This record gives sequence, C-alpha cells and structure tokens, in this order.
Amino acid sequence: MNTPSLLASTALSRRHCLKWGGLLAGTSTWPAAGLAAEANVRRPARACILVYLLGGPPHLDMFDLKPEAPVEVRGPFSPISTSVPDLQICEHLPKLAARAHRFALLRAVSHPNAHHTPMIYYTLTGRHVDQPEIDNDISPPRRTDFPNIGSIIAKRKPAPSGLPGCLAVPELGIRSNEDNIRAADPLRGGRGGFLGQAYDPFILNGDPRMAKSLPEVVLPEDVDRLRFDRRLALLSTINSRHPAGSRSSPFDLLQSTAVRLTGSPTDERLYSVDREPDRVRDRYGRHRFGQSLLLARRFVEAGVPFVSIYFNHMTRCDGWDTHGKNFEGCEQELLPIVDQGLSGLMDDLTERGLFDDVLVACYGEFGRTPKINKDAGRDHWGHCSSTWLCGGGIRGGAVFGESDALAAYPKANKVDPIDVHATLFHRLGLDPGTEIVDALSRPHAISQGRVIDAIL
Repeated sequence: MNTPSLLASTALSRRHCLKWGGLLAGTSTWPAAGLAAEANVRRPARACILVYLLGGPPHLDMFDLKPEAPVEVRGPFSPISTSVPDLQICEHLPKLAARAHRFALLRAVSHPNAHHTPMIYYTLTGRHVDQPEIDNDISPPRRTDFPNIGSIIAKRKPAPSGLPGCLAVPELGIRSNEDNIRAADPLRGGRGGFLGQAYDPFILNGDPRMAKSLPEVVLPEDVDRLRFDRRLALLSTINSRHPAGSRSSPFDLLQSTAVRLTGSPTDERLYSVDREPDRVRDRYGRHRFGQSLLLARRFVEAGVPFVSIYFNHMTRCDGWDTHGKNFEGCEQELLPIVDQGLSGLMDDLTERGLFDDVLVACYGEFGRTPKINKDAGRDHWGHCSSTWLCGGGIRGGAVFGESDALAAYPKANKVDPIDVHATLFHRLGLDPGTEIVDALSRPHAISQGRVIDAIL
C-alpha cells in the first residue's frame, strides 16, 4: 500500500515551518515559540553509515509491493503490516516491519539510466560519467573523478587524530559472491577523486568475522605486543628530535592512523568485532553482512565520520543483480540478512545513545523491472526505486513519494539520487552548495540536489 508523506499535499515543509517558528520566537511571548526555535537549532548528525546494495535491489519485493498488480509483476511475496498505520512492506522483512516507526522510506527515487557502472558512479558521487548511456565498463578509479560522498564528508568533517576520515568495508569493486569469485578490481565512484589520495577511504577487504582476514590492520605474526610497544617507543624517540610543530605531513597522519588501528591498547582494536558480547553479535547476525555493520558501528562510535558497507562477497547468490532466481535469492539469503542486519544496527545505535547522532542510508544503483522475466528474475530499472533511511534526524515513519500501480514510474513526489545526497549532507551539517575545488582550481558544489524536507 502506498503511503504519501503527510507533507506531500502542502508547499510548507517541516524545515520551513521551523524557520518561521524561529523568526516568530524573537517577537512573541507565546511559550511554544521558544520550543520552535529550539527545534530549529537541533544539532547535526556527526556520522553516516551508507549501506550500498550493490547490484540493484528489487523495490517491488522489499519496500514497495503491489499486491493488486498482475501476477507477472507482483511476484509471490505478500505485504505485511508495520508499526506505522497503513504502511506495509515485504513479509520477509518482519524485524524492520516492527521498527517502521523509526525509519523513513523514499518510494519514488528515479533516474533514467539502468547501467551498472554509470549509475554506481552517479549514486555515489552525484555526477555523471562522460557518456552515461555508453560508458558501461569497469574502468578503474581516476584522480579526475568527482569524489565519493564519504570522501567529501571526510574533508569537511575531519576525524579525530589517528582515525581515517572514511572507511570502506569492503572496497567498492567488481561484484563477487561465494560461488563466483571475480578479480577484486576497484570501480569508479568509491574513492577521493580530485580531492587526492588523502581522502580515499581506508579499505578493509577481509571478512570482519575473522581478524586474521584483515591484513590491513592486523599485526604480522612475528610482531607480538611487546615488540609492537618497543617499536612505538623507538618511534617516539625519533619523533621527539623533530622541531615542535613540524610533524604534520600526510605521512605522519598515515603513521598515527596505522598505529592506532593495529592495536593501540586504549582503542581495544576497533576492527575486532569478537570483543563485542555474543548477544550483540547475534543481534546483527553472524553472517558477513551483519558483522560488517557491527564493525561500522564500532568505527563511527570511535569518531570516524563516514563508513560505507558495499554489499559484496556477502552471499552465494550474485548479490542484488537478480536477473535469475530473484525470489529464491531474496527469500533464502538477501532479505533475511538485510532484515536482521539493519534492525540490529538500529537497536544497537539506540541502546548506545547514538541513534540521533548517526545517519544510516540504504540503497543501490537502481531498482528492478516490474515485469518478471523468463528466469524468475527482474532486470535493471532506473525509473523507480526505494531508499531507506534512519537516525541522524530522519523522521521515523515518514514515507515520501509514490509509485504508479506497477511500481514502474513515480506517481507523486519524485526525487533523484542526488536529492538523497543533498539530504545526507544537510543532516551532517553541510550546506549542499558548499564548494570544493578540483586540481584545476575549479569550484564545484558538493551536491547538485535538493534537500528532501518531508523526511526531516
């Protein structure tokens, strides 16, 4: 059932109302005026976790079911009621259904392109490749690329000393699964682009369930705790010989980050999810996806402003590129682990007092076709998809946008992926019009989109 936002029928958004409320507060003795002014200055979120469902998730089988559509469109899944009146989602997302009052849905995200790599680049940078209808290849990242949204956030919201500005778990790369291991070549859209190497994400490509599979942060076997401490002491002695204030190079920053991530005793090894209680690990799910989300929580809690979870190496089916056996893959693997992982993350952030400080967004490069193909799959579809958001000032229970009877095209309140970016930046305290400059000193707005006021 489609549920347009309560604000969809009015031109006055919640943000505009708060703005006027703040102006009135300066001249009115009405007690509520002060409350409006207080709401208008609520603090921005301090971190963001992006859950990127690489391959293109089927919106009709997740958050925008059409039970009245023809059988060749609606598929075998049934909608179930949620904690929000009149809002229904897929029966295989029961944990999320019970928490619908805490997240928002965008049901009319649309962009007229259905090629993987151009849309990956677009949904992660907000800019087009040179020829978006033609350049559907696996070119490696370039220093002339527009930066990933996480790299922009890392530049504008620096991490505490010794922590990376942004983290990728794993790196954005050619999609693989447990039954079809492809070369882990990186794709355009996942790095710092013209901002430079300093704003590339810190990459953890291993399985977070096993510390030894994360060679980027695990000490070599021949370096025990004592030897590591001796190395730190020697490094401190050498550094003390430098004039005060001279040690601020990118190399020094990288060095301090390496020290902190590979075992600083005060940080309890941030990458070590095995230090979490069993009940917490079980809540997320012991699958790679759930433990990646748990790892993301550990890093944002420590102060990292942006963490990307790219859905890769997570399942036996081919991720979310469900051209064949869509319903089998969704029912047996994809939907259950997303249901458990996202609901576990919401509960954990809430228990730790982080829910209002950490913004979480979940989407892929596009949606999938309304019509089911001959292989019981759905193909690429850019004209309509759904985006899921929670925490960080997002209005729980909000549903903005409505698709048509087949979930093929937007019917009301269409938004573009760049509007999602603008909204993320806004909630992180960054004006979407904030400028960054490329290698030729040309200014660029960090986002060309519009803030989606209706979910704030």
